[in-house]
Amino acid sequence: MTDTSRPLYRLLHELDDHFDQLINTIHHVATLYEAKTPATWRFDGLSNAGWLRAALLDMWHQQNQDGRETRNYIALIAADDTLISAFQEVNAAKKAISELLQRIKQSHPNALSEAKHRLPQRHPEVETVLRQGGLARLHLKQCWRQLPIAEAPVARVRFAWYSSGRSIKRITVQEAEQKLLLLDTDSPHIRIQLRRLAGIPSSEPLAQVQNQAPLMRGNLFFTEPLEDGHTRRALNIAMPLIVPAPENRLPHIKMPPLEPPAQRTRAKRRDEKLESDVFLPSLRVYRYR
Repeated sequence: MTDTSRPLYRLLHELDDHFDQLINTIHHVATLYEAKTPATWRFDGLSNAGWLRAALLDMWHQQNQDGRETRNYIALIAADDTLISAFQEVNAAKKAISELLQRIKQSHPNALSEAKHRLPQRHPEVETVLRQGGLARLHLKQCWRQLPIAEAPVARVRFAWYSSGRSIKRITVQEAEQKLLLLDTDSPHIRIQLRRLAGIPSSEPLAQVQNQAPLMRGNLFFTEPLEDGHTRRALNIAMPLIVPAPENRLPHIKMPPLEPPAQRTRAKRRDEKLESDVFLPSLRVYRYR
């Protein structure tokens, strides 16, 4: 039976089960971590006992939080085989939720908001959140984002801020016009941009630029070359980095600055294809050179 022919309530029931499984795997790995107390480095310098459980259970939208923004928990944990296996179970549960939500989105496009409001009722901290006056609304990206796990023992890790900082989406003149018309068309600056748009060929492609928050990258240098010959790997670190460490020793860590750089860390490419001046400021839309 395909998802489109399956009743929505069955898919939502399956989602409930997947979410329960995720919560169970989180509590399992957190309990193991608290019992084993493996060597740990945390970017924030704190050392409270329940921090990992709190980080893994943090799936909420906070008041006034940008929906694209996620809260990060930058750390490094030296894990034995048992702990790594438990972290892998968390990742598997996260992946199962992500894949099922994609299936629900494709087969029942209007049901995603119901899922977002349904799952928090199964979260163990929902009553606390509601008592504090917050809205129990699940942050899907924080729910399904994977924990970075190194595939082999690591000699050293160099953390660094990465501020390349933008994504570029190609849009048409018609799409730009529709986006502007959704704004306050009585405002002079919107009317100016509509006139500017009308003055270029309708077939001209445009670029909408989204500035992205700086992220932490971890450059891992392996103790021994991997089977494919690689000796290092770069990973984005939004959640604790898990490294195999049978002897419970942390690799050498090169600390990053406490704050990300104000400027982009990556030099602008010489062949950058966009004009330097923004064409439609309200939409962050540029023309190609």
